[in-house]
Amino acid sequence: MDGTVLVADDDRTIRTVLTQALTRAGCKVRATSNTTTLWRWIEEGEGDAVISDVMMPDGNGLDLLPAIRRKRPDLPVIVISAQNTVVTAIRATDAGAFDYMPKPFDLRELLSKVSKALSQSGQSLPPVEPPSQEQDAEIPLIGGSPAMQEVYRVVARVVNTDLNVLILGASGTGKDLLARSLHDLGNRASSRFLRINCGTATPDELESEVLVSAGQGATIYLDELSELSAQSQIHLLNLTQSDTVQSMGMRFVSSTSRPMQPLINDGLFREDLFYRLNVMPINLPPLRDRIEDIGPLTQHFLRLCAERGMPLKTIAKSALEQMRVAAWPGNVRALENFVQRLVLLCPDDDISATFVAAALKEEAEQAAPSTPLVTEKLSASVEAHIQRYFDLHGDALPPPGLYNRILREVELPLLALSLSATRGNQIKTAELLGINRNTLRKKIKEHDIQVTRTKKLM
Repeated sequence: MDGTVLVADDDRTIRTVLTQALTRAGCKVRATSNTTTLWRWIEEGEGDAVISDVMMPDGNGLDLLPAIRRKRPDLPVIVISAQNTVVTAIRATDAGAFDYMPKPFDLRELLSKVSKALSQSGQSLPPVEPPSQEQDAEIPLIGGSPAMQEVYRVVARVVNTDLNVLILGASGTGKDLLARSLHDLGNRASSRFLRINCGTATPDELESEVLVSAGQGATIYLDELSELSAQSQIHLLNLTQSDTVQSMGMRFVSSTSRPMQPLINDGLFREDLFYRLNVMPINLPPLRDRIEDIGPLTQHFLRLCAERGMPLKTIAKSALEQMRVAAWPGNVRALENFVQRLVLLCPDDDISATFVAAALKEEAEQAAPSTPLVTEKLSASVEAHIQRYFDLHGDALPPPGLYNRILREVELPLLALSLSATRGNQIKTAELLGINRNTLRKKIKEHDIQVTRTKKLM
């Protein structure tokens, strides 16, 4: 790489890492911890590319972007941010960022983007309007995991386009919420959002809803596209091709929890209609692929419970760890339902790991099939869990300290479930585990397990 890169970040470690990596790659680097110095360098004509954090001591990097685009429209800016929300991604894109990367970022990927930015430096782009500040008031999608960050980046690129979108994901992953966000966070927010249930919509209802009720610039949300009848598919294809729909600037956002290609192969869904609606696919990950988000989602659902008139509860860190290692076949929806039950059934203001363990055990018992299953060994389950953890980091390695973290994750549910089985009786728990009471007390303290005598959940 050849060129000068301006780096602005208030974290000294990040400045040092980026300076060293960019220098080794052949770049000249100027680094600062504030927006004031960054803007002075830009005004003086310094730099061929910029890497800028969002939140800095003297300002917001996103607020500076429109001014940079007006002053130096040929200067590419890569935004990096620990504010890992869809709103941040959209605001960065709307403000004219060359690219956006959430923290923590992959250094090799960032260097690749810098190389691309330097190769395009000097190509003038049109100025943009300042990003809307109103979007910060409500964050519709929760989670900062790598899997959700990829969703945010795609959303940021398509939210203000006219491209039809197909949302793919298992039941309970939040497809309806994402469809609504694509409408509310974009330039169609003042137009109508029309939801159509594809499983029950007749051809006449489709035509009536779209042509009569939708209106200019509307978003037509086709919920569970795979359930559309053959006759309705024909009508919908004609609608997407009609002059009326195109002149009114309508956009189709569809969702499906079933793979579409097998339906197309079997002649159950029209291929021409599929490709009209599947211009930009967005894959929503299942909860098992975004376990880092279980904590933020749980806190979000606790706040929602309080807003809906239920008791205001907090949850212990060790209880969240319990929930992180649990299976959630119903995805985010199942997690929300579980949190609501915790709020209503837990007698204490703070939900403990012991209470969560008992609730998870009862959930598993209620969901267990009546016929016996061949269960896999504990070692196989642990191996699958660790492999998934490695997969979440892609080509990079997980943070140091993996050995102790894995042991802690295994030890915590063992202690919590044992305490639950004895209803919090530490003498019986120590006997059950085959350890002395002092060791048990030490482990309870280390894992911050709140021990209470509990009654069986109803």
